Parts: sequence; C-alpha cells; structure tokens
Amino acid sequence: MVFEREAIAVVDFGGQYAHLIARRIRQLHVFSEILEPDSTIEEFKRFKGIIFSGGPASVYEKNALGINKEVFSLGIPILGICYGHQLIAKELNGKVERANVREYGIAVLQRKGNSLLFSSLPESIKVWMSHGDFVSVLPQGFEVIGFTSDCGIAAMANPEKNIFGLQFHPEVAHTPKGMRILKNFALKICECKGNWTIKNFARQKILEIKNFAKQKKVFLLASGGVDSTVALVLLKKALGSKKIFALHIDTGFMRKNESREVMSVFSEQGLNVRLLDASQRYLDSLESVFEPEEKRKIIGELFVKIVNENLKKLDLDSENWLLGQGTIYPDTIESSGTKLASHIKTHHNRVEAIKQMIAEERVIEPIKELYKDEVRELGKELGLPVKMIARQPFPGPGLAIRILCSEKEKAEETIELQKRLEKTASAQGYKALVLPVKSVGVQGDARSYKHVAVILGKLDWDLLEKVSTGITNSISEIGRVVFALQPEKINFVSLKKGFLAKERILLLQEIDDFVMNKAIKNRVYDKIWQFPIVLIPVSVNEKNSDSVVLRPVFSREAMTAEFARIEKKFLEKTAKEIMQKFPVSAVFYDITHKPPGTIEWE
Repeated sequence: MVFEREAIAVVDFGGQYAHLIARRIRQLHVFSEILEPDSTIEEFKRFKGIIFSGGPASVYEKNALGINKEVFSLGIPILGICYGHQLIAKELNGKVERANVREYGIAVLQRKGNSLLFSSLPESIKVWMSHGDFVSVLPQGFEVIGFTSDCGIAAMANPEKNIFGLQFHPEVAHTPKGMRILKNFALKICECKGNWTIKNFARQKILEIKNFAKQKKVFLLASGGVDSTVALVLLKKALGSKKIFALHIDTGFMRKNESREVMSVFSEQGLNVRLLDASQRYLDSLESVFEPEEKRKIIGELFVKIVNENLKKLDLDSENWLLGQGTIYPDTIESSGTKLASHIKTHHNRVEAIKQMIAEERVIEPIKELYKDEVRELGKELGLPVKMIARQPFPGPGLAIRILCSEKEKAEETIELQKRLEKTASAQGYKALVLPVKSVGVQGDARSYKHVAVILGKLDWDLLEKVSTGITNSISEIGRVVFALQPEKINFVSLKKGFLAKERILLLQEIDDFVMNKAIKNRVYDKIWQFPIVLIPVSVNEKNSDSVVLRPVFSREAMTAEFARIEKKFLEKTAKEIMQKFPVSAVFYDITHKPPGTIEWE
C-alpha cells in the first residue's frame, strides 16, 4: 500500500481526549489528523496507522457510533482506546458488558506476554482509567496483554493483524508510561519516522492567519493569561501591530490587582492594549444568578456585547474586522466543540453568539488546536519571557465560577446517600458527610453535576487518594471529595443563600491573594500547575459564613489533573491562618482527580 504521507489518523468517537491523542502523536514528530467515524475507506487508506478514541457512550446504546468493518481488513495497524477498545471487541464479535466496579482514576496494569506495544515497559505500570463498561469476551484471534485488579481485559492484541485495544488512556499525563506505548505504536508498529515540530506549526499558522485575515484587522480581548498573550503575539507577527486592536476587560472577577499587573506586563512587552473597566456591568448582569451554566453563558454573551459596542464606538466596521480569541482546545472540547463530544461546561468563548460568528467566519483563533503545554512551548518559540508563559492558568470567567451560589438555605435530603458514604469512608478509617452543594465533573467523557463529600480524619495522601477514588467509583451520586483541614471536627453543615455579591468577591480576592503569596514565599507555587481557591455557600458547625476550598492540581494539558500533595506543615499552617484572618467557617482541600472532577468547580 502506498501512503499519501507519513501520518496517523485519530478517529473521533466523541471522547474528551480525541484531540489530545492527536497531539501526543504530534509530540512524537508524526503528523496526525482527526477523522470522523463515517469517513470513507479511501480516506483511511492515506494513513500508516489508525487510532480509535474514547467516547461518552456505551457501544451497545441505540445510536452508538460504529465503524466500517472494512477498516479492519486494510492491513493498517489499529489501536483502540477506551470506547475504541470496546468497539473493536464488539465489531469483531467479542463481548462488552457493564462493569460491577467502575474505574475512574489510577489503576495498576499487569503486563501479560511480550507484545510489541508494551516494548521496554516494566511488568507493572500505573495507568489512568475512566470507564463503566468493559470487554468481557475477547474477539477471535485476540489475546490478553494486560489486566488490572478490576478489569481482566485491560489490554488486548491480535498480533497477526496488528490490532490492539487498551481500556485505559495512554494519552493522558497520568499514565506515566503512556507516551512510550504510543511511541511503540507509531514508530515500531506503524513504522513512522517522524518529522513534525512546533516550529513547523508556528510557520504554518502565520501563513494561515495571513490567508484567513486577508485585508481585515483583528479585535482581540486580551486577559493577560498565557493563551490570549501568545495569540496576540502570533497575530502581531503575522499581520503587524497596526492591524491589531487589543482590549483588556476588567470584569470585576479578576484576582486582586490583576488588571493593573497584566497591563504593566503588556506595556513591558511593547503590546498596545487598552483597558476597560466593566466590573459593575458584569456584577449587575449576574445578580441573583446561581446556576453554573447560566453564569458562564451570561459572561460569554456580555463579552460579545462589549466587543460589538467597542467596534461601533471606535467606528470599526465589523465587516472589515475579525474577533480574535486565545481559545485553546480544552475550551472547545469541554463545550462540545467537536461534532461528537459530550458537553461538559460552556466556556465564555464558546457561547452561541461566538459560535454564530465562527460560522460566519468572523472569528480568528490561531491556537485553538493546541493544549496549554503546547501554548507555552509556542510562546517560548515566539520569544516571550518565562515569567509570562509560566503563569498559572486563570479561567476567562474568573472568580465568578470559583464562587458557588445558592438561592436556597435548605439542601435536598441525602439520608440514604449519607449512609452509603459513611460505610465506604469508614472502611478506610475516615468519617464522612455529604456537603449541601453540587459541582461539575467529567466521567466517562460526559458531563456530571453531582454531590460533594467531605471526609474527616488523618492527613495521609496515599490513603486520602484511595478513599476519594473509592467514593467516586462506588457511589454514583458523588463526583467530588474534599478533606477537612479546619475545623477538623464537623458536627453540622448547612447551606447558605449566597450570590455574586461584592462582599463575597472581595473576600475571595483577599483569601486568594493571601494563599498565593504564601505559596510563592514558601516555594510551593512553582510546583503547582494551577491553584484555584473556591468559595462555597456552606456553613459549618452553625457558623453563619462561607467555607473555602483549596484546589491545587498537577497537570500538563488541562484534560486530566491530579490533586497536588502539598507539604503537610505548610498546608495546616495556611488553613489555620485563613480561619484566623477571614470570616469563614471551614477550610477544605479538594482531593479529587480529573476525572471524575473538573479542575474548576463550575
């Protein structure tokens, strides 16, 4: 077979990680493209390898996505991941069933045999799982090449046809040997050589920007974060500074002194950015709003209104201007931005008004195919200073989605759920309570909005990880687990009424500033990928005040994350000082990985 180019196709079955798989292949310097499941056989013939992504559905659902079986007879190596693994089994007459024990998070894979896919790997490896179904019967010609304690067919292979299936996700950072597995597939099994780099991307993207923009100018909202700044520099390099109008909007949901600091950085870099204070307008628009998705949509729609108003005010003809955005791939995939992806949450740059503008080709997003670590690499390539490209991510909606709101003062009854939670937690020596709030998560590639559990006991990271994973895996109504730092004893929890009032915003700004300064001073900040601080309307031990959640995580590309294990002495001292300095009733520590929780709570 003669291949059109050295490339690997990633078939998108709606999984949150479809594009992440493609990017991992690009990291191996092998070109990759995303294909839909209904792509023609002729399209598949262009590639040296094919990877089936994960997906949010079950392979047995009524409208479950399938694949043309002829693809298995092309002689091209195939690797199925999660849903893709199960699809291979189903299409080739194996069997897939609902698991008694779901796996979300870390598991240990035991190798079996000497498959080329696992070449140079140890017999036992840590892997990342996110599934509720499993392959129970192998297709003919396949053999088991790996298993976990809860999944007997965690990896399978047909050596004769070079078809492989993995129940776990090798593409995520939390499968430490995952890149070796993908490298074995791309370079050894598919026999690719590899010649793709981020330099090639930058060079190609500058040409694409010029071709797309033509004579039009670009209006860009610049938050001061890594993404919008890299997008701004790339656009400037392609079109020149005279064709760029950049605006920084202070929504009032920024961190303490954030707008002033980012404007200073823009000035230092010679980037011409104007400042607009719209804080009161955002506050008014979100008065009495408590539902997470409604918050995000209102914020996004207001961004668009402000853009249009400024285009009109500055006499900028919208027909000759494009809206520039620093959108990156996690924004689009969580907002179901690909054809088949499940909706997790709406990002401010993916509300309906923005989607309409995209359809009309009025939006330019030069880094939308990239993940956070790729954006940092591109920023370095473009000559941005380390202090700018190393900044921790901060969400576009800002603190608005880190302040949970409630219109009620009484939570729904959770008596039966509480009993099951207590039983699960006590098996590991912990006490537990259901908190009267819910949080957004992602499980099995689909959005979840579930209860939060708090556990009380000893601060032992290994044990806490075990009990957190055990709770979210075995109790379907719970999607996030926190650990009580202060107070250590909780006798009573209640829900408070609370909205995005100025006093709550100022409180979180001060707490966030206090924690960030302590983290920097104690050399903790640079070890953390992102450190959100969350304010929740939960009163503890009959104190009529909000509670605080610390949510530091380790990640690379934002599609998966692992809760950070901060030094115990620093953590306990910080929690104690928060209780002393600020009017809060408790300090919790989020011990939930992504999945099943998202990094942000809303």
